[in-house]
Amino acid sequence: MKTNIALIGFMGAGKTAVGELLAERLGKKPVETDRLIEKRAGKSIPDIFSQDGEAAFRQLEVDVIGEVAGDKNQVIACGGGVVLNHINTDRLKEGAVVVYLTAPPEVILRRVLADTSVRPLLKSKNKEQTVRKLMRCRRPLYERAADIEIDTSELDIDEVAEHIIARL
Repeated sequence: MKTNIALIGFMGAGKTAVGELLAERLGKKPVETDRLIEKRAGKSIPDIFSQDGEAAFRQLEVDVIGEVAGDKNQVIACGGGVVLNHINTDRLKEGAVVVYLTAPPEVILRRVLADTSVRPLLKSKNKEQTVRKLMRCRRPLYERAADIEIDTSELDIDEVAEHIIARL
């Protein structure tokens, strides 16, 4: 029986916030893979990208997913690019119900621009074009990995958590 819930989706979809609330409500351990990657690397994700490159970040991601996927009773908030390597999604699906949190590009853009976090993949001048392009490329990967899909665009964190609980 799968005891984990893995949240996937594009940056700004609400994975971290929903993950914390969902874990609290279900009595599961909250896990945020990007924080684990930072801890392992001893530096921030923007620093990993700028100093070591995206390939080094993606390898750290594979390592971290490999470790957490084997544990039980967790809500795992994954980084937005976790689906870029099928090894990650295969490992997650072994012990987790995979929930794809989605929202249209304009909602994602509004959320990420309002957030003060540094997002290495959004260093371009035309952030809207970058978001649309990345979302278009990743959407089929998210959809293929997902057991459940929840559109978060018109829901608050509480409502997203309730929708997930109802679908489980």
